[in-house]
Amino acid sequence: MTWDDPGLAGVMTTIGFIGSGMIGGTVARLSLAAGHQVVMSNSRGPETLQDLVAKLGPLAAAATAAQAAEAGDLVVVSIPVKAIGDVPAKPLAGKPVLDTGNYYPQRDGQIEVLDNGALTSSGLLQRYLPDAHVVKVFNNIYYKHLESLTRPSGAPDRTALPIAGDDAKAAVTAYLDSIGYDAVDGGTLADSWRQEPGTPVYGAPYGPFTSETGHPADAATIRAALAAAHR
Repeated sequence: MTWDDPGLAGVMTTIGFIGSGMIGGTVARLSLAAGHQVVMSNSRGPETLQDLVAKLGPLAAAATAAQAAEAGDLVVVSIPVKAIGDVPAKPLAGKPVLDTGNYYPQRDGQIEVLDNGALTSSGLLQRYLPDAHVVKVFNNIYYKHLESLTRPSGAPDRTALPIAGDDAKAAVTAYLDSIGYDAVDGGTLADSWRQEPGTPVYGAPYGPFTSETGHPADAATIRAALAAAHR
């Protein structure tokens, strides 16, 4: 069996987090609500996460990045692109890695392979993690909308999120379903530019950032937005 076998979705009971900011913290809360355990980490050390973990409850723990990577059946990387070289590669070998990141040159500095289109930011993370299975997801939605738009499977107003990766997409789709979202296949990591900042699927389908709750966007809406992207 491989990580692209949806039959493995049932073993994904622990979600590791490298980065515990707005998106990471929100995904952790959704994971806990779905019955998953979470192991949180950040760049400042587990002692700085005690308040967050206390709020998250008994199924949450604080750890180092390496410990979170080791513990997770699936690992969410939610950090600035400029910090991806610090992600521990060895414990992530063979695991799905959900990359929530976006490249912002004003924050990350100029990165030539991203500026010239040779790689996407998720492709760059995959280069640092050659034995992991990187899938881009959660990068195109405002964290408040991510928290408010979750719906049970089969709900008529269920929202979809785009995912892009070279493998492990079946496992990630099953995980998204467990936390309240449908998935739309956006292609390979090389195609993941279609959901990056400035594209039609970035933010807009879910409503303006000034809205606290946003509004649902179904799979057809997300597919159309991906198809409308151009460079």
